[in-house]
Parts: sequence; structure tokens; C-alpha cells
Amino acid sequence: MPGRILVLGAAGRLGYVAAEAFRNAGWTVASLVRPGRAVRAPAGTEIIEANALDHQAVAAAARGADVILHALNPSFANWPRRALSLTYSVIDAAEAAGATLLFPGSLYNYGSPLPAVIDETTSMHPSSHKGELRANIEQRLAEAAERGLRVIILRAGDLFGHGRRSLFNLVIVSDIGRGRVSYPGPLDVAHEWAYLPDFAAALIRLAAIRERLGKFATFGFPGYAVTGREFTAAIARAAGRELVFKPMKWWPIEALKPIVPTFRELSESAYFWREPHRIDGSKLAATIGEVPRSR
Repeated sequence: MPGRILVLGAAGRLGYVAAEAFRNAGWTVASLVRPGRAVRAPAGTEIIEANALDHQAVAAAARGADVILHALNPSFANWPRRALSLTYSVIDAAEAAGATLLFPGSLYNYGSPLPAVIDETTSMHPSSHKGELRANIEQRLAEAAERGLRVIILRAGDLFGHGRRSLFNLVIVSDIGRGRVSYPGPLDVAHEWAYLPDFAAALIRLAAIRERLGKFATFGFPGYAVTGREFTAAIARAAGRELVFKPMKWWPIEALKPIVPTFRELSESAYFWREPHRIDGSKLAATIGEVPRSR
């Protein structure tokens, strides 16, 4: 049965889509956003303005919540400094409320070379600072689960489908108005994508059966493991026109990463576009039935 969910970071890409999806599924949704960002929160939800690093404020917002979604996502430049602190704040709030904690996992944990097929048993060998931090966050979540907190991790590839702060919007289709599409890697390499509304729908399914899951449950979300050629062709079909392909230039990012924090973070993702990979979603399908997939 639907309950009450607190969405942390409800003005962000994942948070906004998830808050709307839970609301539409009959859940009572509280949307926590940074002070001054209430206008960017989903309508029809209880809007709470608070600094997510304020443990007391987050704990107060979490009172009465059955589920908490950790959708906080600092900017590239701030991610290394704030990601772990935000996680501690979320864990404290979830433990105090006795709520299930939903966390969107990523593929950074696995490092380079990426395994061709990734499932819940795949060993993690992070090869970047962000990957190490991601693995550290999940270790903290596992420790909280050992103390009694119920944690559900749903892992996906690159998310697309809402907002403008993504590589998809900032690079791939940034010049689509002039009939051009860019791509960060070789066109014959498979890359794992996840459509945000599908991912949110899977979160809802898992939240609904949370009591039947273990204290620390992890799942891979199989989105669209397609080559660059297939992906750019799909964009052209959606645009209803022929598009000119141009490769994304990595050399300015590599050259400026010592002085531009955003470029430094972006450079850590370069191997995702050179190394083929996909997520095996067999466990998720066995748990929730047919995995949400927009046609």
C-alpha cells in the first residue's frame, strides 16, 4: 500500500521525476529542496525547504516517513566534498524515523576496465576518486543495514529524460536545433542508459514490497544498453529529421581539468564511453515482475 515518502533533492533531475511518480501512484510525498528552490519542487507535494547538511532539519522532515529517497546530487565541483556528508545526514534521518532508505546506485563503483555484464555479484574495483567515494557511500549504507536500517539500492547507467544538467542535454543534444548531435565516444561501443520515468517506476515497485526484501537489497536496472550509433539514430527518429553526427572533443576537458573542477569530474567518466557494458536486470525482474520500459 502507498505510504509517505520523503524525497531529498526533489528539485533535481531524479528527485523531481521520482516525487511526481510517487505522487501519481498515490503516495503522500514530502519534497525537500534547498532554501529558495520551492518553486522548482513538484506541485501537489508537501514542500520543505532545508539544507540537507542540517541533520536536525532533515530528521524533522523525515518524521512519519515510511520511505526516504536519497536523490541529493551536488554539482560536479561540489560532489567530492559533500556526497559523503549528505549520506550521513540521510542515514541519521532514516534511522531516527525507522524508514526504508532508497538509494540510486551508479556504475562508477566498478572502475576501468568495466565488466561487459554487470549484476549484483560483480566485484567492485573503483578506478577513480568518484568511484571510490561511491563505493564508500554504499559501504556506509551496508553498515547502517547491519544496525537494522532497511536499505534498497537500485543501480543504473546514465539517466536521461528530464532536466538540463546532464551530459545528454549539455553535450549530446545541445546543438540539435542546428541539426547536429554530438557523442562522447566511439559509435560502435555499447553504453548503458536509463530513462528517468522508467527508473522512478521501478523505485515505486521496490518501495511497495520493501517489507519482503532483506535489510540490504541491491538491484541492477536494465535500461537501454545500446551503441552510440543506435542511440544517435534514435535521437534522429525522435527529432523527425536527419542529424549530422560530430564526435565530442575530450582534449579541452583533459587540458583544463587541473584548474576546472567540473572538467576534472567529467574526465573521470571518459572510460564509460570507450568500454562496452550493460546491466543484467534478472534479479530485479524476478523481484518486481516486468521491468518498466517505455516503448
